[in-house]
Amino acid sequence: MATRSAKSAKAKTSSLARGRSAGSMSSKSLGPTNFVDLYSLGPAERIALVKRGVPAGDVLKVAKTIGRPKERLMKLLGLPRATVDRKARAHQQLSIEHSERLIGFSKLVGQVQVMVERSGDPTGFDAAKWLGEWLERPLLALGGKPPAEYMDTSEGQQLISSLIAKMQSGAYA
Repeated sequence: MATRSAKSAKAKTSSLARGRSAGSMSSKSLGPTNFVDLYSLGPAERIALVKRGVPAGDVLKVAKTIGRPKERLMKLLGLPRATVDRKARAHQQLSIEHSERLIGFSKLVGQVQVMVERSGDPTGFDAAKWLGEWLERPLLALGGKPPAEYMDTSEGQQLISSLIAKMQSGAYA
């Protein structure tokens, strides 16, 4: 039996698939820990989220969700610690550039979650923690470098997304 959170994520994904637009789902209320919803949004809706800016305090929320220290997540995404901490204390938004990196990372977690849901039984699987660990492992497909080294640019995140998609198809093991 699927876990309650897996059922909830599946229901949210299904509502998007039935044609419920992200705008009607109130993309304004989406945060970077709504992984499946962010992955399921269209590019225009994600761009709107990025341009609005992500609250700096959400960096800590994502770090806790992936089971990594906030400092490690900031280094992974190339976010300046002093800036993020200052903006978090002042309840301010991250810049567009920094918001894009955090949203892109969250989209990858959503991609993994959706992949597992479509491929089998997601019971007990924690996509956020799995991705946090997987990013640290050296991969032959990246010349022995860990995927974490590519997370600080949108091109790098697209490369990692492509590798994840290949894992699902069996093209890369």
